[in-house]
Amino acid sequence: MKKEKVTCRDVMEHVCESLGEDLESPKCRAIKSHLESCSVCQNYFHSVEHTIDFYKLYNVDLPDDAHNRLMKILNLENE
Repeated sequence: MKKEKVTCRDVMEHVCESLGEDLESPKCRAIKSHLESCSVCQNYFHSVEHTIDFYKLYNVDLPDDAHNRLMKILNLENE
């Protein structure tokens, strides 16, 4: 399975869309600025990205309930 490349802009668009904000809105610019300087948030986003990559790569066969809980925790319920 080919690993999908996710860029920082992709992440920002997803975060801002989830917040109902335009990518150039003050809130999204503030989020981007925070992410660039906060190692805790950077680590969090990297860990989410790795979790998603492993989940896709290994085609983990989870019961529907476990899959739904994981998607909810990752805030990916609608994807």
